[in-house]
Amino acid sequence: MGGEKYYPLVKLSDLLKTSIRNGYSPKDVSEWTGLLSLGLGCLTRGGFSPKQLKNVPDNPHARQFLLFDGDLLMSRANTRELVGFVGRYRDVGTPCIYPDLMMRLVPDEDKCLSEFLEIALKSHAIRKELQADARGTSESMVKVSASVVQSLRIPLPPLAEQHRIVAAHAVMERRISALERVRAKLKVAEAALSAEAFAKVDSLWPTTRLENIATVAAGVTLGSEPVGDGTLELPYLRVANVLDGRIDTADLKQVRIMRSQYERFALRKGDLLLTEGGDLDKLGRGAVWDGRIDQCLHQNHVFRVRCGEEMSPDFLALYTSSDAGRAYFQRVGKQTTNLASINSTQVKQMPVPLPSLTEQESLLGPIRSVRSRLAALDRQVSKLRVVQQGVVEDLLSGGGTSFAA
Repeated sequence: MGGEKYYPLVKLSDLLKTSIRNGYSPKDVSEWTGLLSLGLGCLTRGGFSPKQLKNVPDNPHARQFLLFDGDLLMSRANTRELVGFVGRYRDVGTPCIYPDLMMRLVPDEDKCLSEFLEIALKSHAIRKELQADARGTSESMVKVSASVVQSLRIPLPPLAEQHRIVAAHAVMERRISALERVRAKLKVAEAALSAEAFAKVDSLWPTTRLENIATVAAGVTLGSEPVGDGTLELPYLRVANVLDGRIDTADLKQVRIMRSQYERFALRKGDLLLTEGGDLDKLGRGAVWDGRIDQCLHQNHVFRVRCGEEMSPDFLALYTSSDAGRAYFQRVGKQTTNLASINSTQVKQMPVPLPSLTEQESLLGPIRSVRSRLAALDRQVSKLRVVQQGVVEDLLSGGGTSFAA
């Protein structure tokens, strides 16, 4: 074993000042009360993001759930892919409480830095354990219990080493943030070009229902998979893979289907993929499949839109992501307590502009140029994320060892 070193594995409950407590979800109100509540969307892959804030009644009971800088928040209910997301709360300038679908972890900083614990809880090993231990009747909503979280075993270096790990992570984060700031500016330019293109919709272009110029289909329903002869196991795209304007295939899962079902669920280059559910403002987000994988399927929560000869899939993708397209999905989407959704009928009935193919291509030219630069930036960020995760995993393990006891 030579110079390898193993950090002790410590139960998470032994690293906290207080026991884990679920949040509180009072009914939100329209008037300003001086107290806000976070939404589940505040926890993302990147950590805490102050969005989806709601006005809630300000009373002594609600204030028992006030957040302070350095508090760690974890989603205790979500899809299996998203459950257990963690982020370190930062003051947003107004008192905030956290909702029932989150739990708060308050680190004892004499033992464990808040920044370090956030990094550790985002590691592949911990994420995998949380996803495996989450329970639910469907993959669209599973829950992880406080007892499971408290029993997690965290590698615990000395505080000086924790500071070093946090610093190494921060260096990479600054590089990634710089690229993402450039990306944000390009997205503004892309949105401006899109708005300019679709300013003509009402006055010059004919419109038609999407079903008249494209076919819409749902994908593979997960659950009981066939076995034996006559089956295929193939990668598939789920909601987490279909982002706004791009497809992320860094983490693909496999599903087994009957060979006879392949054509029904297979993707072709040029298929537009739209997500069925999520936050209301993200309904119908999507991107065009570029055929990077020869045989690939899509999950039933991702709609496949296959254009006919009158419509460019890139132009349709541009429209569905425009203000007009998003407004349609938000208008027809069904809102539940935590999520919103659309169905295939609503997608088929979406009114879409239908300029000539020549005009579609003309409008797409400058937008494609911006998107090419965005794609290059996305590749850079993805590579840096992989490097960052590798460095952190290596440091957490003591320099090349694993989480295993």
